[in-house]
Amino acid sequence: MKKIGILFGQERSFPNAFIERINAKKVDGIVAEPVSISKVVQAAPSDYAVIIDRISQDVPFYRAYLKNEAASGTAVINNPFWWSADEKFFNNTLAEKIGVPVPKTVLLPSKDHPIDTSSDSFSNLAFPLDWEGIFNYVGFPAFMKPFAGGGWKNVYKLNDSNEFFEKLNETGQLVMMLQEAIDFESYFRCYCIGGKYVRIMHYEPRNPHHLRYSAQHNVSSEMMKTLEHYVLKLNHALGYDFNTVELAIRDGIPYAIDFCNPAPDADLHSVGQENFEWVVEMSANYAIERALAHKEGQDNLTWGTFIKNAAGKQVG
Repeated sequence: MKKIGILFGQERSFPNAFIERINAKKVDGIVAEPVSISKVVQAAPSDYAVIIDRISQDVPFYRAYLKNEAASGTAVINNPFWWSADEKFFNNTLAEKIGVPVPKTVLLPSKDHPIDTSSDSFSNLAFPLDWEGIFNYVGFPAFMKPFAGGGWKNVYKLNDSNEFFEKLNETGQLVMMLQEAIDFESYFRCYCIGGKYVRIMHYEPRNPHHLRYSAQHNVSSEMMKTLEHYVLKLNHALGYDFNTVELAIRDGIPYAIDFCNPAPDADLHSVGQENFEWVVEMSANYAIERALAHKEGQDNLTWGTFIKNAAGKQVG
């Protein structure tokens, strides 16, 4: 028997529906259940062929547990090693390298010194930074947000340099990035599962939360194909099995705004019945597919093309 587990936090609608959907399919030799952890022993064989991770971004203990599971052969969705290394500023860099448009973005050092550092720790950092060059490159209005993500926490919309410095003083030890604001005509949030299943959802982030998925944008079929192409291209490079990509269209160009969401919102009450049904069905099918392909004791993780290409290079 191959077990599919789901590791989750406070959410209930998606995890319960995911488990029920897999078990309702009655695939021979496959069963789904909530992950149960009674002890974590180094390098111990895993009980799970597949684990869907919905919570380790908030619980370091779970992230360490999942790495141990992955080393023992579990197909963890998403890859916990890559997820630990990934962050939004790097994602923007990678997007540029693979030809997906992104807003102009600059990385900023933390306003306050990190713990156990002093001014002597930053002898390689120019003081002051080239603020004029940074502001000329990004322009205003702009968004300042944590470089590693965190939803809408600590996100500021800034209209000029005075507002920038005022809000920077509030960021403490957070490493931030300053990003061009895209004044978009239409916006889409796109599920991508398994690097092949894509659902493009009309979305309006300026609406109240409960109305964001009720938007309807008028775009061409060619544009929809471009959106799908960018979604797949980004997820293949990153190596995410379960992710959302947000794309904003300005002057006919879709910009990838946010595409590091490896535990994306899948709650019935926020995404709506149709989107919920799609994500439950596709994620269940994909988890079964991974369980059937599982090879005991081997690496069953997904690795993106960025990592695979780097690993394939030989040092001369």
